[in-house]
Amino acid sequence: MTAADPDMVIAAARSWLGTPYHDQASLKGVGCDCLGLARGVWRNVVGPEPFPIPPYSRDWGESGPREVLAEGARRMMPEIAPGNAPLGALILFRMMPRAVAKHVGILTEPGTFLHAYERLGVIEEPLTPTWRRRIAFAFLFPQR
Repeated sequence: MTAADPDMVIAAARSWLGTPYHDQASLKGVGCDCLGLARGVWRNVVGPEPFPIPPYSRDWGESGPREVLAEGARRMMPEIAPGNAPLGALILFRMMPRAVAKHVGILTEPGTFLHAYERLGVIEEPLTPTWRRRIAFAFLFPQR
C-alpha cells in the first residue's frame, strides 16, 4: 500500500480549520470531533469511507483490553512507529496512562499537529512534550 502525498493530506486537514467541535460529527465547516476530522480528510484524500463508524464513548479515561481505534485504523492504513511518523501521518493519543487511545490528530509541520478539540473546534497547535508523550500509534493515509 502506497502512502498518500503528505502535502495533500495536510492541505485537506487544514481546510477543516475553524470547524466547530461536535461529538461524532464529520461535516467540514459545520461540526466534527477528532475522528470526524480524520474521516473527512480520508474522504478528501482517499475516497469513500470503507465502513460505517459505530457510536463511541467520549471517555478518554476508558481502559480495556482492546485498542478499538487502532484496530480500525490498521484495517485500512499502514501502521508506522510513532517516533518515525512523517508529516501527514495520523497519530493516536492515549490521553491518560493505561487508557485506550481515543484522540487523533494529523502531523502538519515539524512540531505541530491539527486536531478537533472540545470547545475549540479544529485547531493547529504545537506538538508539545505533553502531547508527544501521549502518542500511542501512528498511521499513514493510503494513496487513492
